[in-house]
Amino acid sequence: MADVELTAETRSERGSRPAGRLRRTGKVPAVVYGLDTDPISVTVPERDLSHLLAGEGGANTLIRLQVDGDEQLTLARQIQRHPTRGDLVHVDFVRIRRDVAVTAEVPLHLVGEAPGSRDGGLVEQLIFSLTIEAKPADIPNVVEVDISRLEIGDQIRIAEVFVAEGVDFRHEDDELVVQVVAPRLADVEQTAEGEEGAEGAEGAAGSGDGESSGDAGSDSE
Repeated sequence: MADVELTAETRSERGSRPAGRLRRTGKVPAVVYGLDTDPISVTVPERDLSHLLAGEGGANTLIRLQVDGDEQLTLARQIQRHPTRGDLVHVDFVRIRRDVAVTAEVPLHLVGEAPGSRDGGLVEQLIFSLTIEAKPADIPNVVEVDISRLEIGDQIRIAEVFVAEGVDFRHEDDELVVQVVAPRLADVEQTAEGEEGAEGAEGAAGSGDGESSGDAGSDSE
């Protein structure tokens, strides 16, 4: 995974009021910590950080944080956003080393179309993100699972998910990832009842038309 550069400025003021003033100027309060080094309170440009987090690597993008002329390799963690506007409110930057594995959350995407779904089966995805452990440069942007061979009744578990060498899952091997299940009995019965109801309505409509014709003939006599 490629890394990007982000410039930070140290800050001395603490508390909600100074933090609010910083946000109004387009800056995000943050803390840098880790690797047995004292924490540093900083600010980073909200626009730059938002653009970075919206990129392909998301929160797992390696960030070379420039703080007072000192470069520190970090990952953004504990990303807080405003509950309604979505603006960045606060971020923690965790110092890391390139040669030491870290824990990360990676999205899991299904690719392909399951043949079982074409036969009426339902694709059920049970895991949408994976907890992994890998060296920073080995963290994948996404883990893809191919479901193009799944028939009704087939399943894929963690042990069957492929990842590059050096990436370890923090999940049990038998944890279920995705399956194709037969249509639920209740859904099948509901569909059948709907079809029967439609047929009954059509029959009643046809019968009603016949009675109307007979009445019209009687009146003409």
